[in-house]
Amino acid sequence: MTLRALAARHGLGFGAALTDSGLTDPRYRALAATQFSSVTPENAMKWDHVERVRHTRTWDPADALARFAARHGQELRGHPLVWHDQLPHWLTEGHFTPGELAALLRTHVTTLTRRYAGAVTAWDVVNEPVEEDGSLCRTLWHEALGPDYIAQALTWAHTVDPEARLYLNEFGALDESPKTKGLHDLAASLLDRGIPLHGIGFQCHLLLGQEVPALARTLNRFAELGLEVAVTELSVRMLPPVTPAKLAAQAATYRAVVEECLAVPACTGLTVWGVGDADSWVPQGSRSPYGTPTLYDGAYRPKPAREAVARALAAAPDGGLGTRAGHTAERR
Repeated sequence: MTLRALAARHGLGFGAALTDSGLTDPRYRALAATQFSSVTPENAMKWDHVERVRHTRTWDPADALARFAARHGQELRGHPLVWHDQLPHWLTEGHFTPGELAALLRTHVTTLTRRYAGAVTAWDVVNEPVEEDGSLCRTLWHEALGPDYIAQALTWAHTVDPEARLYLNEFGALDESPKTKGLHDLAASLLDRGIPLHGIGFQCHLLLGQEVPALARTLNRFAELGLEVAVTELSVRMLPPVTPAKLAAQAATYRAVVEECLAVPACTGLTVWGVGDADSWVPQGSRSPYGTPTLYDGAYRPKPAREAVARALAAAPDGGLGTRAGHTAERR
């Protein structure tokens, strides 16, 4: 049984971050089409990919992923509208005034949202806005627009596409910490002001051997605000050499995260970051000594982690389709 079918029994979306270049490999393409019910463009919607040269927008990679998702009855998760990283040089080195930066950001958010309105079901509107101490990151956008840039971005996106679910997406907010409290306070403040915010995405890029946080407790804290929650970026990477013991430990970590999500009714989806180790965002020996973080190996064969996820989804009581907040039953 496919992972998407097993997850659908619980009304849970099970997605993957994809690249348009990966789709040229038939093994990658087959797994992406059959195993996952949602697609997140890994890089294709980021500003430095969409508009590397000012006034010249490149849509082909993102459009290819949108078409792939539509062809295979998958939801499309937009990622991200606003981030302080992966920005084009013309923007970061352009010496723009605060007013000019505000106009540029609004144009970027509305242009991207409008192009994929009706196709994207949920947007990571603001990515990684909170510092480790719980304060807002002093980013280009914070410095130009002030802390209200987050509310403005959410409002701009909602005005263009009122049907899309709008998320904040954050890393390092998995357990009790100042950062988690800061994110919670930010979300509560936005909701109190009537700003359109529907959910929080939790990145879970874990290291093998790292203690798996009591994630369900954190997810429930945000759900109590009336928000959806989702695991938006899941990977478990390890140092070489790869051994059966390490693969078993990786599998146990994947299973634990899936079980934490399943334990929270407001957890509407879980997305793994990449399909196989061959296309991973952490290629071993290149940018990082870590590697092999995904469910499938370099030849796209299932690893113990894939089977552990399947067992976790199969073992959980069948909640029935549509029982999770905001989740649309898998399209056939």
